[in-house]
Amino acid sequence: MGVASRKKSYICTMFVKKKKNRSGTTSVVIVSKCNGKSNYVKTLGSSSDASEIEKLYQHGKKWLSAYFGARDMFAEHTREQEEKQVTERLLGNIENILLNGTQLILNRVFQLVGFDKIDDEILKHLVVSRICQPRSKVATVDYLKSYYDEDVELHKIYRYLDKLHDTQKDKVQQISVEHTRKILGGKIGLMFYDVTTLYFETDTADELRKTGFSKDGKHACPQIVLGLLVSSGGYPFRD
Repeated sequence: MGVASRKKSYICTMFVKKKKNRSGTTSVVIVSKCNGKSNYVKTLGSSSDASEIEKLYQHGKKWLSAYFGARDMFAEHTREQEEKQVTERLLGNIENILLNGTQLILNRVFQLVGFDKIDDEILKHLVVSRICQPRSKVATVDYLKSYYDEDVELHKIYRYLDKLHDTQKDKVQQISVEHTRKILGGKIGLMFYDVTTLYFETDTADELRKTGFSKDGKHACPQIVLGLLVSSGGYPFRD
C-alpha cells in the first residue's frame, strides 16, 4: 500500500535578533523563521556594550540586504557553507517561499516617497502592516511579532497615534504633496475632495461628535465628518 507524498507550502522569513545571554551579554544573530519554527543562521557577535550591540545589529541588517538583494539564493555556488546549509533546509520539500518580500519592497517605497524623514520606526511598521495585512491595532501587534519579530507594544501604538496627530500630521501631508508634485513633473493640475461620516456606538455627543446625518442611517448616534483630498490618481494629500 503506497503512501502519497505531498509538498507543503510555508511562509518563511529572516531577520536580525538581539538575544540576551546568561552571562549578561547580548548576542546579535540572524534568524530564519518558517511557520513559527525558528533556526539560528549566523551569529554576528556578542557584547555588553550598547553601542557595540547596535553596530552589530546594523551590520546584520546590511547582511540581510546583501543576502536578498545582491545574491541569487538558487544559483550562487560560492556561498559560505553555513548559508548553503540554510538554503538547503529551506528548500527541502517546500513549494512556495516568501522571505520578507513585502517588507523589503515596501520599506524601500517608504524611503523613496520620503517618509523616512520622519524618524520613527512605529510609523513605518504601521504603514507597511496596513498595506500587507490591514487589521486592528491588536492584530497588527501580533502580525509584526509573528512575521518580522518586531516587539511593538500596543500602548505605544496608541500613544504614537496621538503624536502623529499632534506633531507629525502636517509633515506627513507635506511629504505626500511633494512626492505627488515630483512624480507629476512639478505640477498638480487636478484634485478631488470627498467626505464621509463615521458614527460612534454611544448616545452621548460632545464637542467633536454630533448627532445628525449619517450615510449608515445611524442618525441617533453621534457622528464625525471625515474628508480627504486626493490627486487625480487617488494619492492622498491631506484630510
